[in-house]
Amino acid sequence: MEEIFSKNSGKAILLGNEAIVRGALESGVNFVSTYPGTPASEIGNIFYKISKEAGVYFEFSTNEKVALEASIGASFSGLKTLVAMKNFGLNVCLDALFPFVYTGSKGPTVIIVADDPSCHSSAQSEENSRGILLATHIPVLEPSDPQECKDFVKLGYQISERFKTPVVIRTTTRVAHQKAPVKLNEIPNNKSQITKGEFVRNKHQFVTLPPRVFEMKAELLEKIERIKEFSEKSIINKISGNGKIGIITSGVSYLNVMDAQEELGVNLSVFKLGFFNPLPEEKIKAFLRPLKKVLVVEELEPFLEDEIKRLAKEVNCKLEIFGKGLIPEIGETKPEDVIFALAKVLNPKSQIPNPKQIQNTKTKIQTTGRLPQLCPGCPYWMVISAIKKAVNENEVIFGGEIGCYMLFGNAPVNLQDYLFCMGSSMGIAHGIKKATKGQQKLITFIGDSSFFHSGIPPLINTVFNKSNPLVIILNNETTAMTGHQPHPVSAGMENNINIENIVRACGVKYVKTIDQANQEEFTNTVKDFLEKDTVSVIIAKHPCKFVKK
Repeated sequence: MEEIFSKNSGKAILLGNEAIVRGALESGVNFVSTYPGTPASEIGNIFYKISKEAGVYFEFSTNEKVALEASIGASFSGLKTLVAMKNFGLNVCLDALFPFVYTGSKGPTVIIVADDPSCHSSAQSEENSRGILLATHIPVLEPSDPQECKDFVKLGYQISERFKTPVVIRTTTRVAHQKAPVKLNEIPNNKSQITKGEFVRNKHQFVTLPPRVFEMKAELLEKIERIKEFSEKSIINKISGNGKIGIITSGVSYLNVMDAQEELGVNLSVFKLGFFNPLPEEKIKAFLRPLKKVLVVEELEPFLEDEIKRLAKEVNCKLEIFGKGLIPEIGETKPEDVIFALAKVLNPKSQIPNPKQIQNTKTKIQTTGRLPQLCPGCPYWMVISAIKKAVNENEVIFGGEIGCYMLFGNAPVNLQDYLFCMGSSMGIAHGIKKATKGQQKLITFIGDSSFFHSGIPPLINTVFNKSNPLVIILNNETTAMTGHQPHPVSAGMENNINIENIVRACGVKYVKTIDQANQEEFTNTVKDFLEKDTVSVIIAKHPCKFVKK
């Protein structure tokens, strides 16, 4: 696979994420930072393997906010940077992203945000990042296939360099993990560029304090207007077909639209938007003027549909607009959803059944259900075993979060009473303990990678505000769920950081590192620490079975 990222011509069949890497390399990227999160994980995994040979600085940062801040520093020093994350990572880095859009970039910066409609790898919520990104005023491009993933990354750098702004490439699971042929272009030799960054003081640009910050906002809004003019002329916003009935769409939904047209034997006027923000409003209004009906096809919430309705009022009050009344607002948009919606727009009396009705009338096959479980041989099974020996499960609250250990919530384990985001298990545990005056026993789990991601502040808060949950840090020496990426306590890492020392430095008095293979010691320590009147921590240290020593 690595040779694909050094070839200078030809074609290759690439995942969307692989095409993003290729686009960054062809653009001469210098600095890449990420925290692993599916469906964006492959981007970091590939750069981890090829960065030295490619002459690119790469790091797995401790969380997405830190990853963005590292790239902001590199950008301010003139380097061309790439940051990659999944949708929930965007939430984590917003504190840094908002001011970065105000200051603008010096070195061109592209940020990859990968959404996950239908929650294939996103248990907490079916987040639609488009709404958040609109609030930041950042330019957003939406590719629909691997070729566009590569091309849009390259365009993103061009926009960033021209307008001195970071640019987001927003993908989804079906774009990130779709495979297709991609044309390869030359990769510049920039191995010497990585060490040529220099930070030149410029408080006027880099310091966001009033009253200058208000001037920055005005400059940002003016910049967005100039990018809107660019969007109006951009070839990534393209129109095909003809007729009085139109379709407006973007991203992977475009592929579903084309499949639906082929299935129904029609060739309607289709406006494929490559720019989600800022929209090419004048081009959209020109598209709408001659139409009688338009179908807006997009996944999840109707951000695009709402904008189309607003623009339509300015040009054609008689235009019928269809969208979420026919297209589901929950889950991925499937080809059959678009076929049904388009058939109804073409002929309201169409007999094509609603996909929901088909699903409800399907003959149900009797099968034996099986919930996802931890891998055979996973060291977490030994933690489960020890806890079940140590406590009466009905008398203890169990807190969980995102990671392999989220599977503790499934039968027959049943050791999870709440689940939110990374780092939240301890924060919520503290709130429960304070609300119940410490009367209810509580054990909460957090992984080693999650501890460094966002677990240290809630642990300090628990110590400072004096509550007494038992925290079990599951140290399996890797970021297992997203593909075994390294982190600060990974096996074999130089400058390996000791979790116990950090926990003690946070003010925790009762802390112990135990290999859970020692069931007797682990069980007795759970019993002992659960009775303490201050927070206590057990570090369950045993490597993932897939970790190579």
